[in-house]
Amino acid sequence: MSHFTNQWSRRKFIKRFGATATGLTLASCAARSGNRPQVLTPAAQAMDQVVDPGTLEKSNLTIGYVPVNDCAPFAIAAEKGFFHKYGLNVTLNREASWATSRDGIIFGRLDASPVVSGAVTNARTGAEGARQAPLCAAMTIHRHGNAMTMNQAMWDNGVRPWQEYNGDLDAFGQDFRRHFSNLPPNRRVWAVVLSSAIYEYFIRYLSAAAGIDPLNEFRIIITPPPQMVSNIRIGAMEGYMVAEPWNTRAISGNEGVGFTFAQGREIWRGHPDRVLGVMESFIAENPKTYRSLVMAMIEACRYCGNPANREEVAKIITGVSYTAAKPRTCQAPPAITPDNIGSLPDCITKFTGPAILGNYNYGGFDDKARLVEAPDETTIFFNVPSTVSTVPNDHSTFMWQSQSLWLMTQAARWGQLPEFPQNAEELARSAWRTDLYREIAGEMGIECPADDYKVEPPEAFIDNIGFDPSDPIGYLNRFEIRANRPTRIYLS
Repeated sequence: MSHFTNQWSRRKFIKRFGATATGLTLASCAARSGNRPQVLTPAAQAMDQVVDPGTLEKSNLTIGYVPVNDCAPFAIAAEKGFFHKYGLNVTLNREASWATSRDGIIFGRLDASPVVSGAVTNARTGAEGARQAPLCAAMTIHRHGNAMTMNQAMWDNGVRPWQEYNGDLDAFGQDFRRHFSNLPPNRRVWAVVLSSAIYEYFIRYLSAAAGIDPLNEFRIIITPPPQMVSNIRIGAMEGYMVAEPWNTRAISGNEGVGFTFAQGREIWRGHPDRVLGVMESFIAENPKTYRSLVMAMIEACRYCGNPANREEVAKIITGVSYTAAKPRTCQAPPAITPDNIGSLPDCITKFTGPAILGNYNYGGFDDKARLVEAPDETTIFFNVPSTVSTVPNDHSTFMWQSQSLWLMTQAARWGQLPEFPQNAEELARSAWRTDLYREIAGEMGIECPADDYKVEPPEAFIDNIGFDPSDPIGYLNRFEIRANRPTRIYLS
């Protein structure tokens, strides 16, 4: 995206929404300019290098991240020295949105960056809303860690967190429809962080499961994560789906503008959230560098997933270099270092902590406690609990190519592709590089599942419809609500 386009969009946004949006836009601008300093922390300097930078094709890398909890493995790889350990000198670049995170790789501004699940295969197919390019990924950054937020008006019209419906999709559908039927068309708006990706699919999937056609009942707009809370406050949308901490930040007791309807794991338990994206050419031209990068990120994900480290991780990503997500009244130094991290106030992790530690509060406007303790499931960085997967040697950073097929079924279901790709298995192999991951993880002594495909059981999905990757067409034909025309995506 050009500088001119950024400025034009910013002026249009300010003109439309006024002073509130002005402050929001300035914050977004600051995020774009705030690269993490390319200076090793004392912990990183103390880490012994096991790879000589001189043996790598490219040891200096620029890697993107977005200011959400997903940035944790990138922050840890930098702060704790895992990049340094594997011979990499990395500059982390804060991205304004998931679109710029993806496009930065495509246009060569970034060497690697996290991308939303679905974006890799959709870039290869040119699904609506996706730039066509040979993106690749060999590992998942994490699973779960996201949620749907709804505004107070939906609460006032009777909508409640999904767990209170006890699996009754019809009852939820009645409450949902009652709210939206009373709104003028211009107000029937949901927001996601990127079109043609898993969050959009989840919103459409949920509404269709409740008997509501998402193509006719509401529009979906694209909004960067840090702008979600402010936009729901000013009435630009009725609900949104985003990674944490931007759901926790919205609930009563925090910003008080919404409540969490459901975590993504309640829509599809075990779903991949972010993957480490690169261009296919980067792997071909820099095979040793790529192996070092994946090794560093695997180690960082293992560190984030260790229960003993979770509180530290939540504190680190609160820093201004990462999410900068802390209550305004919480006093903390601008730089969070190993020297001061133990003395930081408890309030510093009020936003980032719940999804990392697993003490998740759904909020609400009736003063009831809706705290759910699920430390092993809320955000999964490495070890996968048996409640999510019983496949031997399964772990979060391993990519199931069958899950990329599920994502392609959704692109076809909602008209972003004219049909399910006939070469879907080939696309899955070339985009989700399980072969490379097995080799790299094997060098680290990490065992992986023997297969690339697995059946997703019915109980993993909110509508109890399982997914057998051997019959994706049969799976699609089970759904009465699906598109027969291209889906229109509206930009905010």
